[in-house]
Amino acid sequence: MKKVILLFLIPLATFSCQVKTSELSDNQCNQEPEYFLLRPEVEKSFGYSHAVKICNQIKISGAVSMDDSANPTAIGDMEQQMKNCYADLKKILDHYNASFDDVVVENIFTTDMSSFLEVASYRNEIYTNNFPTGSWLGVKELAFPEFMIEIELEVHLNK
Repeated sequence: MKKVILLFLIPLATFSCQVKTSELSDNQCNQEPEYFLLRPEVEKSFGYSHAVKICNQIKISGAVSMDDSANPTAIGDMEQQMKNCYADLKKILDHYNASFDDVVVENIFTTDMSSFLEVASYRNEIYTNNFPTGSWLGVKELAFPEFMIEIELEVHLNK
């Protein structure tokens, strides 16, 4: 009886592995990365791309509260800086025909955690269906001393 069961299981295991292998090869994505610059002059001078899309994944660099010349905006105002970050992130999501519903990871870096916690409920206006995973990290400083918050995202597109 043991030999019969074993003889039955070996072909089944082999078939199962073959199916998984063929499924993986059919679903692999070989697209070239697509780079997006929100503020091309600023990003080129600092040496980064604001977003990179590969297949159905988008990695978005940390957004900060700045104008098109890289001047900090809303200095000393955590809530407005946060709103400015989300406004820039929305522009990037729009470029890729995505929304905050597609965000799966959100990491927030702040130089003032207590001020951030006072206004963090604003995120309820951004994430109306589900909250992404992520971390809130208190840091000593960001790129410019006037920046109080920086928000980076990872996006998964179901398209």
